[in-house]
Amino acid sequence: MTDPASTAGRLVAVPLGALARLRRNKPMHPRGAVLDAVLERSGTGRAWGVPWLDEAATDEVMVRFSRSAGLPAPFPDVLGLAVRLTGPGGPIDLLLSSTGRGPLLRWVPLPRQDAAVPYTSIMGYRSDAGTLRIAVLPEVDSAPSEPAELTDEVVVHPLTFTIAAAQGVQRWRPFGRLTLTAAHRPQDPDLRFDAVLHAPPGLSADGPLARFRAPAYARAREARTAGRVSRRG
Repeated sequence: MTDPASTAGRLVAVPLGALARLRRNKPMHPRGAVLDAVLERSGTGRAWGVPWLDEAATDEVMVRFSRSAGLPAPFPDVLGLAVRLTGPGGPIDLLLSSTGRGPLLRWVPLPRQDAAVPYTSIMGYRSDAGTLRIAVLPEVDSAPSEPAELTDEVVVHPLTFTIAAAQGVQRWRPFGRLTLTAAHRPQDPDLRFDAVLHAPPGLSADGPLARFRAPAYARAREARTAGRVSRRG
């Protein structure tokens, strides 16, 4: 039986691949800024049964803020927040988009002008506790969404977020804190995030959005590889 989400992902992958070749860059979220950060996981009051969510640990990570369509501020854009944690088992990638915070709006990408907004995975993660989603919730009232301006702001004032998880429409349960500490050099290196292949331990990308993303990611990777070979040739 044909899966509508996978079929849609394959259809979208074609223009995304073409856009990646045209831009010789990322087809979406082309402009961003990478920041050094610290992810402190303290666990929740009630265990999920997922060690990565339940156990305390502190890791140095990289965070990329971006604007999905690449529109300049002050135009609103769907904002992206990607987290890369490198460990002995390979990278862990979280890809989150600006959304609402409530039970229904947490699944809806929302254009924003300010970067101090909720970001959620939208995509679900299958676990022993059920399907979970991850959110990064701001602890400040305002932050610039233009990548270069955000970098300048973090250099002066570290930017902090609460990281939380939720099942379905239940309340967000904090399990740690993400603190952006410094500008990364170079400002926007060629990092490639894959939330489907690089899910946190104990979590598996699941649901229609995961099946939609998988072929789109694959086509974008193929286009980037072809572009590198062409430039060397």
